[in-house]
Amino acid sequence: MRPAEFGQARDLAVAAFDDPSIGSLLDALHASWAWIDDLSFVAERNGAIVGHVLYTHTILDAPEKLINVLLLSPVSVHPDVHHSGIGAAMIERSLAALDDRPEPAVFLEGDPAYYHRFGFVAAGEFGFRKPSLRIPDAAFQMRRLRAWQPELQGTLVYQDAFWLTDSVGLR
Repeated sequence: MRPAEFGQARDLAVAAFDDPSIGSLLDALHASWAWIDDLSFVAERNGAIVGHVLYTHTILDAPEKLINVLLLSPVSVHPDVHHSGIGAAMIERSLAALDDRPEPAVFLEGDPAYYHRFGFVAAGEFGFRKPSLRIPDAAFQMRRLRAWQPELQGTLVYQDAFWLTDSVGLR
């Protein structure tokens, strides 16, 4: 995503989720330490943004030290093109772009039936603890990246933006 496209991506997310609070989350993330322009991906059709996938930095509170990891949230597709494969294609391509990064894993909260095809698995089975009891165990997922370390474990710590906008846990 180019920096000038943030407003379009924000509007798309609000439309995709039919929820204005997602705009507040994106505003807070965009203003935070967790945002990196290179981790925001868009899909365009006829010059309009129809898909947006966002990864932000977050922290894993591991036994020995804090570890920088990524969080995938949100994934937005315009309602007019839902179920067209845009979201899946964006997730696949963006995950491929992450393998050269130093973070060892990507976490998310979402539908296991959907995210399993992208290599996401239940994070709890690998010794990770979710950041909130409001997240169902099955929805707390992770995917290894190239920098993965087998001994990695700990508690995922969300950025303030998720807490301040009450965007934690599936509703």
